[in-house]
Amino acid sequence: MELRAGQVQVNDGEKQLLYKTTGTCCQYIEVAVKDNKLTKCCFYGGCNGNTQGVAKLVTGMDTKEVIKRLDGIRCGTKCTSCPDQLCRALEQLQES
Repeated sequence: MELRAGQVQVNDGEKQLLYKTTGTCCQYIEVAVKDNKLTKCCFYGGCNGNTQGVAKLVTGMDTKEVIKRLDGIRCGTKCTSCPDQLCRALEQLQES
């Protein structure tokens, strides 16, 4: 099954989402969560080294802890960032 932007899919208890970002260089963030743990995090676009680093650091973490640590981070003069947009994606998964 193809993952489509904005639609949450569930497979064997794992929720998956391809999140369309706003206000960042990164265009999409693909996330998957199972048992409140982030099992997949992949940024499409953005600062490659930084987004790879963030993805590796947060994979395996509890989603609430990720949101607690990264919510509200800004990139330069922008009112958001790739880590902040990751929080928006995780919040959307929590609401589904």
